[in-house]
Amino acid sequence: MKSDDTDKQKHYQERVKAYQEKIQGLIKIEADTLEECRKNSSSSALKLFHLANEMLNMTSHYIVISGISRSVLNKRDDVALNEARKTVFKALIYLENVVTGKIDAAFSEYEENLKEIESVGIAERYGLVVKIGFTISLLKNAYGDNTKWKWSFVDIEGRYAVVVKNLFDVKTFYGNLSAASPDYNLSASYLELLEHFLHQTADRYRERFEIATQRVEDLLSAINLLRALHRIYVATNKRDEAEEIKRKHMRLEAEFELASKKEKEKSAQRDAQ
Repeated sequence: MKSDDTDKQKHYQERVKAYQEKIQGLIKIEADTLEECRKNSSSSALKLFHLANEMLNMTSHYIVISGISRSVLNKRDDVALNEARKTVFKALIYLENVVTGKIDAAFSEYEENLKEIESVGIAERYGLVVKIGFTISLLKNAYGDNTKWKWSFVDIEGRYAVVVKNLFDVKTFYGNLSAASPDYNLSASYLELLEHFLHQTADRYRERFEIATQRVEDLLSAINLLRALHRIYVATNKRDEAEEIKRKHMRLEAEFELASKKEKEKSAQRDAQ
């Protein structure tokens, strides 16, 4: 190794040391928290909510490490970015364990878990979902467009949209959409973000179907997201938006039926050979 390369590597190690130490500290926090949840499940929902936030902090540290690698070594640190991608998934998984990751889950299925985190107000929930979205954007930018992971971000964004929806306590938040509520502005902002991500992510699944996968499962995911968005528009009396999404949903269903038929015909042809 040339002297210049050795100096760069030494400088890189000095720069990333503090972030690596922070990551090790967060790994210990994660292990301790999961052990606490195992011993006392009655308060696990609240612990997992806060643990999701710590996982996002860990993700940010990995992204910084990759950024330092670009700056000092002139190359992206794929190991760090892959760890960042894993910790984003962990954040979403921990929240799914609180509010379920099912887009069509009935509110009664996770209502009890929401009661466990009722001490977490709208401001903190909104802050966390914004942080998740921002972290995902940072990670996508760190990878760049030319990456084999490009389309895997659709799954991350899909799970993110579902978590945002299920963290929205309909019994509380819809009531806060009255202008007289002190939480009106935050609740309205949360609802606007939720509507945006459900719509955007449905479009992303359809885009992945058309450009990359041709898998009917992608169309089905898009349909389910639009169904959830339609229910929200109906519940908030947004009639024009509800009609628009209903038409889009019906077009996607027709496309899904056609794609499913073609897939069955191809499968039958393969079996006949």
